[in-house]
Amino acid sequence: MRGSKLSVGARPLGHIEQNVVRIALVHDKQGKALVLVPAHALLNLASLWRLTGRQLQPVSCGDSQRFFTQDGLKTPWGQQQLMEMPLIIDSAIDQKQRVELWEPYTGLRFKVREGWLQKAVNTGPLGLTSELIREHTPEQSDAEAITRALEHFSALRVRQRLEDTLSLPGFSQTTQKLIMLRGNPDANIDDLLKVIKLDAPVSAQVMSWAASPYYAAPGKVESVEDAVIRVLGFDLVINLALGVAMGRIMSLPENMLRGGTPFWFQSVSLAVFADHLAHLVQTDEKPKPGLVYLSGLLHNFGYLLLSHLFPAQFSTLSRYIEANPHLSYTLVEQQVLRLTREQVGAWLLENWSLPEPICVAVRRQNEPDYTGKFAEYPQLISVASRILRELGYCDGPVEPVSTSDLLRVGLTPELKDKAVEAFLSSQEQLQELTRLFGHSGVE
Repeated sequence: MRGSKLSVGARPLGHIEQNVVRIALVHDKQGKALVLVPAHALLNLASLWRLTGRQLQPVSCGDSQRFFTQDGLKTPWGQQQLMEMPLIIDSAIDQKQRVELWEPYTGLRFKVREGWLQKAVNTGPLGLTSELIREHTPEQSDAEAITRALEHFSALRVRQRLEDTLSLPGFSQTTQKLIMLRGNPDANIDDLLKVIKLDAPVSAQVMSWAASPYYAAPGKVESVEDAVIRVLGFDLVINLALGVAMGRIMSLPENMLRGGTPFWFQSVSLAVFADHLAHLVQTDEKPKPGLVYLSGLLHNFGYLLLSHLFPAQFSTLSRYIEANPHLSYTLVEQQVLRLTREQVGAWLLENWSLPEPICVAVRRQNEPDYTGKFAEYPQLISVASRILRELGYCDGPVEPVSTSDLLRVGLTPELKDKAVEAFLSSQEQLQELTRLFGHSGVE
C-alpha cells in the first residue's frame, strides 16, 4: 500500500451469503444515521431521500474507516451501542431474524442480537439489485446512450451529429503524431525528434524536463536532440508529452471521490504497471506495450468527460459511488446516468481517431468475458487495474486476481510478482512523472 493514502473501494462478498446486511453511515445537518440494506444491493440515495425527507449523504471513505475501526465496535456492548443510533432499514430485511451486519470499507462483521433492529426510524425500499438496474438499462448503441443521457440530464441542445453537440476540443497535430508514434513499435528517436522540433512549446517543455534536477544530467543540456538522446530517452519524452496534451483537453472536476486516488496518479500508475505486465506476457498474440501504455493512461478519461457533460449530476454520482464502494462503477453509473464512463470514453477516443486496440481496451476493460477483436488489451488492463486496487493505487471494488485470470492473459503468479516488484521500486520516478505532467496529482 502506498503510504496512508486511501483509495475509494471495498472488497465485495465473494458469494451471495444469506442474512448478510450491509451498513452505511450517512449524515446531514440533523446528525448521523445508519442505513441497512441487503449486502449485494446498491443503496439508492434517491430512495433514501424520499423515504426520510432528508438529504442524507454518505460519509467519506476516510470517515467510515475511522468510525468503524473504533475498538469498542469489536465488543458486543459497543455493537449494541452502535445499534442505538437512528436506523433506516430496507423493507427487504426481516427485522425479526438474526442477520449478520457487514461494513464494506473496514470489513467489520457481527451478528445482530434479538431486538436490535426493532427501533428503526424509517423502513422502506432502499436497495436495488444489479439485475433490476440492468433490466431498466435499454439495449442501445453507445452513441444512442450518450444522446439520451444528454437529452435527459443536460442543458446542451442535441444536434444531429453528436460531436457537434458536445463541442469538445480535438487533439493538435503534434498530439496526434505522438499518439501514432507511441503505438508504433518500430518508431525511433529520429521519428520523435521530427515531431517535437516542429512544435516550439513542446520543444521548450522537453528542454525544461531535461534540465530538471531530478534527472541530474551531467553538463548543460544544449539542444532538443541532447535532451531526448542523452537525458530523457524515447519512452519518457513521448509519455510526458502525451500526458501534458491529455491534461490540457479537460480540467479535473470538483466533487470527485473524497479520499480517492488522484486522477492522474491513478492513470499514470495503471499505464506504467500495465506496461510492465505487457513486457512479461508469454502468448503468441502479445499486446503491443506502447498501445497498452496508452490504454492505461486513458482508461479513466470517460470519468472526466462525464463531469464535463453532466456537471449538475456529477456530485451525486460521486456520492453514489462512495455509498456503494463494493460495487462496480459501471453498475452505479448505469443507475445514476444510464451511461458509463467506458461508453463515453471509448466514443471520444474513437472520435479522436485513436488506434482501435486502445478504444476496445477502454470500452471493454470491465467485461472479463469479452473475447472479441483485440480482447488481449482490455483483458490485460482489467488484470492490471485489479492488482493495483489491491495495492491501493486505483479506486474501485477490490477483486483479487486469480491464477486462471493471469494465465488467460499469458502471465503467471511469478511474473505478476516480478511486475509488482518493479512497479513498487519505481515510486519516485512514478511520482515525478505525474508531477511533470503538470498536474498536482500526488500528495
